[in-house]
Amino acid sequence: MNVKIPYGKDFVDIDVTIPHEVLSPNEPEVGDESSIILEALSDPVEKEPFEEFANNADKILVIVNDATRPTPTARVLEEVQDTLRSHPDVKFIVATGAHRGPTEDEFRFIFGNLYDEFKDSIYVHDARKDEDMEYLGVSSNGTEMYINKMVREAVNILVIGSVEPHYFAGYTGGRKAFLPGVAGFKTIEMNHKHALSNKAQSLALEGNPVAEDMTDAMAVLNDLNIFSIQTILTADHGLYAMAAGDLFKSFDAAVEKANEVFCTSATKKGNIVLTAAPYPMDIDLYQSQKALENGRLALEDGGIIIMVSKCRDGVGEDTFLNLLSSSATCEDVMEKTSQCYKLGFHKAARMAQIGTMAKMWAVSDLDDEILLRAKLEPQESIQKAFDKAVATIKAEGKEPYAIILPQGSLTIPLIE
Repeated sequence: MNVKIPYGKDFVDIDVTIPHEVLSPNEPEVGDESSIILEALSDPVEKEPFEEFANNADKILVIVNDATRPTPTARVLEEVQDTLRSHPDVKFIVATGAHRGPTEDEFRFIFGNLYDEFKDSIYVHDARKDEDMEYLGVSSNGTEMYINKMVREAVNILVIGSVEPHYFAGYTGGRKAFLPGVAGFKTIEMNHKHALSNKAQSLALEGNPVAEDMTDAMAVLNDLNIFSIQTILTADHGLYAMAAGDLFKSFDAAVEKANEVFCTSATKKGNIVLTAAPYPMDIDLYQSQKALENGRLALEDGGIIIMVSKCRDGVGEDTFLNLLSSSATCEDVMEKTSQCYKLGFHKAARMAQIGTMAKMWAVSDLDDEILLRAKLEPQESIQKAFDKAVATIKAEGKEPYAIILPQGSLTIPLIE
């Protein structure tokens, strides 16, 4: 049969002739977008309606995701634009975490038609500007917590996020807008070091040290007046559901809905896993690693995993690539990571961990030399990579069985 695999904004058909399963996010029935948004805003969880929140706030800071997330920020802003437009003091901050700031096109992706109107009130968080940060204290896991001063200065915060499983934070969304979203670089680095823990896994919140840091930060910021808008998207970025109101209550409600979309069952693991990073999550190798991470959940030891990603902006944060390329083997990478951690090393460690149990191949626009440095064996095309994997498994005397994740960055395989 033919299976469509996303590559950039296009799709590539591959012919699959071996036993296999295609795992994609579920396709729940989707209602009218405006109705979903307006209902959530007018009947929020343990919070007054949004208009009342805005009318009672002397100033509002709106925290929005950067372009590495498919959050329908522009769509939500359209529904509240009149309230924001009439408010005397509204500012926006793009929660970049440690990512670079948005390009002009990305600003327009985030804010849509409202960008030109509000652009003079839009700020971009820069985690490396220590002078912009306020110290909150130390988390229960030892993370020194610094956050952008604009948050405390505003007091009244509107957060617009999206919730889906995250491979070491448990889930995106909610409290993640603050830490790492608008946190200092040192804080982000210390928080992401916890990603090396075996407890830092997709769907895990209790006992997950990465998630616990986020909760600890919000405990310090409990004097903030936060109105939370958490969206849940379908795989094709349609709006499935939205929860609004209290930051944690809306997040919990969104988690339940996210599981309905992104968790899919497989009958068994495959000795071949093809996992794709769909647009816009194919922005660079750093972000595309999430497709590998989800794919590993469905991969047999000793198998082959094929990452498909255009990597439109190249490598991204190159710290992890430098670590991968400085070591001869994946085992050496694991050793170096444990000795001296820097931000990005968690990506290298988790990629290397896959490399110790399986062959890692890649189809990408990145130069072959870069892929090899990342311990990924470059392949010419998706079809040729898949056919080669089948031939390799057969040559090992095994019956090939494939798990294919066309939306690998968004799909959590659950083995029955």
